[in-house]
Amino acid sequence: MGKQQRAAIVGSTGYGGVELIRLLLRHPLVAITSVVSSSTPGVPIAEGYPHLSEIMVDRLDAVDVALLQEKADVVFLATPHGVSTTLSPKLLEAGLRVIDISGDLRLKSGEVYEQWYKHKPADDAILQRAVYGLAEVFGEECRGVELIANPGCFPTATLLGLIPAVKAGWIDPKTIIADAKTGVSGAGRGVSLGVHFSEVNENFYAYKVNKHQHTPEIEMVLSRIAGYEVPVTFTAHLVPMTRGILCTAYASIVGEHTEDEFLQLYRQYYEGRPFVRVREKGQVPATKQVWGSNYCDIGLSVDKRTNRVTILSAIDNLMKGAAGQAVQNLNLMMGWDETTGLEFTPVYP
Repeated sequence: MGKQQRAAIVGSTGYGGVELIRLLLRHPLVAITSVVSSSTPGVPIAEGYPHLSEIMVDRLDAVDVALLQEKADVVFLATPHGVSTTLSPKLLEAGLRVIDISGDLRLKSGEVYEQWYKHKPADDAILQRAVYGLAEVFGEECRGVELIANPGCFPTATLLGLIPAVKAGWIDPKTIIADAKTGVSGAGRGVSLGVHFSEVNENFYAYKVNKHQHTPEIEMVLSRIAGYEVPVTFTAHLVPMTRGILCTAYASIVGEHTEDEFLQLYRQYYEGRPFVRVREKGQVPATKQVWGSNYCDIGLSVDKRTNRVTILSAIDNLMKGAAGQAVQNLNLMMGWDETTGLEFTPVYP
């Protein structure tokens, strides 16, 4: 299948980084050779995450390109926004492959990135070099490359739900409204009032209304699929659960298409794509049904009265929305079977 790759995880003390460790520990073609933290170098990783006491790499490394060049073949960047813009070019220059899980390299326009993320963008050469790693749609573009921008969690759920219908021309892209809800782990491990237990428990609210940084990413990809600019109304909500994203998208149907036809369209589009499961007629996905897995479950409902379609997609935000998709992209990058190290069923209940 291929030789074992040495992997380093930068940002290994965040939730995405820790999830990567969990996945890569059981990957038959990967050895974790460095776990990196800019805030706590030299500290045992089990000090912050006691469940990782068995990890072979005990202490956290500092961010050092020369050290990473010595220790690794591929580097995962599970870093805050603004870090990858400067670190990715140095890693590539050192001959390393890079999978960036942050949002720094997803948008092809540095100007748009700066507007939405409020950080200085990466050089245009790096932005154009990064392959957008939505595996089910652009998987072939990921094979053999050296730099992949892992999609965001909200865009993954939203785009996988919408793309087949947009590509087929069965919905009017300008009528799309996407309403997505996420668990609290999507905010990371940092402490803030917004994720305080007393604020989140028994509460449900929208945030960054019409200002969410994932909006231009969704628009960029849908515009590429449609062949013209597609504006999207996207609203994110926080719900009191640990993991999961459920996206409910609405759009007007072009012409007349039945629910059975939509289901057939989606099954054909995702045929051979092992991590997308299209639900049977009348079924809708739930976050608990994908918990801890790399699946995206999709359900569809056509409202004949309004001639609109409702598309529901569910993912685990730390898996298909982050670490799981990053491992899937590594498999594609290396020419391995994309399911390697990811074949397990969701945890239920």
